[in-house]
Amino acid sequence: MKKIAVFLAEGLEEIEGLTVVDVLRRAGIEVITVSVSEKKEVTGSHNITILAEALFTEMDYSGLDGVVLPGGMPGTTNLMHHEGVRQVIREFASQKKLVSAICAAPSVLGQAGVLKGKRATCYPGFEEQLTGAECCKEQVVRDGNMITSRGMGTAIPFALALTAYFLGQEKADEIKDSILYEGK
Repeated sequence: MKKIAVFLAEGLEEIEGLTVVDVLRRAGIEVITVSVSEKKEVTGSHNITILAEALFTEMDYSGLDGVVLPGGMPGTTNLMHHEGVRQVIREFASQKKLVSAICAAPSVLGQAGVLKGKRATCYPGFEEQLTGAECCKEQVVRDGNMITSRGMGTAIPFALALTAYFLGQEKADEIKDSILYEGK
């Protein structure tokens, strides 16, 4: 079974984090929600508190197949200033494990230096922070082991792209049909 971590930072965009958790668990992928602060309770940008399953410092990242960075503000800023998050991103990128981010969070990938020569997308206005990337305006962009997406409105296509990455397009389509998603 594939296993990924979704990083939760204070001020995250709740839909971007929880949609990924929900869709991937429906697909049979093990998802661990990881607080990057010193407590498991993480409050999003819309004052919704989420109870993470683990703290960043408790995790053994060696057994994971990928990481997901939800966006939102100041969640993205909090991820960007977390040296451990940047280190995990760099390690996973070099090991060709999944590194994914949505909304403003692809800027964290840019800062970590893992987007050089890659195609990527992000929330409008953050393009210049995708250092070294070819910026695209597609809802979801996959380039090798990197998957990026534009924002809250693309959370389901993003989660389905993650599903397809691990389990194939047929499984992603099965999940898409089961949740009655009719978007692109």
